[in-house]
Amino acid sequence: MPVAMCPGSFDPPTRGHVDVVERASRYFEGVVVAVIANPSKEPLFSVQERRSLLADALAHVENVEIASFDGLLVDFARSKGITLAVKGLRAVSDFEYELQMAQMNTTLAPGLDTMFMTAKPSWAFLSSSLVKEVARYGGSVEGLVPPGVATALSERYGRER
Repeated sequence: MPVAMCPGSFDPPTRGHVDVVERASRYFEGVVVAVIANPSKEPLFSVQERRSLLADALAHVENVEIASFDGLLVDFARSKGITLAVKGLRAVSDFEYELQMAQMNTTLAPGLDTMFMTAKPSWAFLSSSLVKEVARYGGSVEGLVPPGVATALSERYGRER
């Protein structure tokens, strides 16, 4: 079985992210969770913080590796010998964006394929942006993110859990 990667910004990781990685891990020898250091965005958490949050949230999944990269996904995939990216889809709007990215990646690296995994209905509404907005205004994110992420969000926004 090949090794796949689940790339994303994971700022912050959500239960939806964890679910996609858990399910992908059942079908592949290994899954590299690839945290993108996107300089065009101002993330809430640093790359190292996101890696740590993911490592904690996915510690129960034996065949997962947490990594990070800066630059093109295709270059990262080549460096790891990975030929398959697994991306979670919540809605049609995700599909349009992710299809465009998959086609660009295949153009840049013809051997790199993308597999889309639909979100479970219970997580289809969930996004990192929405989680950050709820946390920023003092709402509870319990159950939407792993416990360590909930703690990190509370600390970042100066709120008690």
